[in-house]
Amino acid sequence: MFIHSFARYSAALLIGAGLAASAQADTWPAKPITLIVPSASGGAADLSARTLAHFLTQKSGANVVVEDKPGAGGIIGTTAVKQAAPDGYTFLLSTNSTQSANQFLYKKLPYNAAQDFVDVGMLGKFGTVAVVAPANPINSLSELVASARQKPGKVFFGYYSSSSRVPPELLKHYAKIQIEGAAYKNVTQILTDLRGGLIQFAFVDYLTAMGQIEGKNLKPIAVTGAKPNPLWPNIATTNSAYPGFIVEGWLGISAPKGTPKAIVEKMNGYIKDAIQDPATRAQYTRLGLQPESMDVASFQAFVKEDVQRWKEWVKTAQIPAQ
Repeated sequence: MFIHSFARYSAALLIGAGLAASAQADTWPAKPITLIVPSASGGAADLSARTLAHFLTQKSGANVVVEDKPGAGGIIGTTAVKQAAPDGYTFLLSTNSTQSANQFLYKKLPYNAAQDFVDVGMLGKFGTVAVVAPANPINSLSELVASARQKPGKVFFGYYSSSSRVPPELLKHYAKIQIEGAAYKNVTQILTDLRGGLIQFAFVDYLTAMGQIEGKNLKPIAVTGAKPNPLWPNIATTNSAYPGFIVEGWLGISAPKGTPKAIVEKMNGYIKDAIQDPATRAQYTRLGLQPESMDVASFQAFVKEDVQRWKEWVKTAQIPAQ
């Protein structure tokens, strides 16, 4: 008798919890939403977040505020979201760095990407592009490799995040050349030193490089995507020179673990709507992102697969954890 009563009581609790979660999703959002960007204001991630925030504000009726929390390869901003209340009012602009690469590039992280977050939806993917200064006589990856072989240890690259170090280290591995890296606090300093001749090349994500290339401030010589970038169709892929040399990043939205499933699904729907919206999609394309949406399950499966990709890339590049 007691067992049956307890079972009925437990079932009632579960039904009640489900109804409460559904009701919560029905009224969500009822106050401003904060979208935390784990990088600097004015950068590609920040602009991507603001593009989404603009759409979400119009679509949901709630004010969506973008808050930049840069530093430590995205760790500071990501940790802030981990510590936020899982109530559907704080989200992370997540990336391949925050959710995939960092766990292999740092000895200790104040968060566990797989355990502390629920990955909500994909915004799109992007590759990186090897760039040199406009005045640099090098015009292709093969010419860069030839230069490095002629001057071993005297060709320098810059990197501005842990994951941005992976492509040049992979180049070192695949081409068997001696090149040296210099760490920078931000990509702006890299662009300045490239033009000043202090470093010879860098791999920069499409989103950051787009405007600089269009403005003739940088010259592209190779892309790490699986296919050539439509904006630079004549620039060869690294994979064409070194089979297997493909590195792609992504942007998405994640939330603190415990965020109600119904809210996660509702936010995923908003993200899908944003990617399908012509104006929003066009803006992402202009920023260098290749827009793509996924349902919650597909995105979570993608992130799990991406973790394994970055594990292999970091291992191949022989980058020691910091």
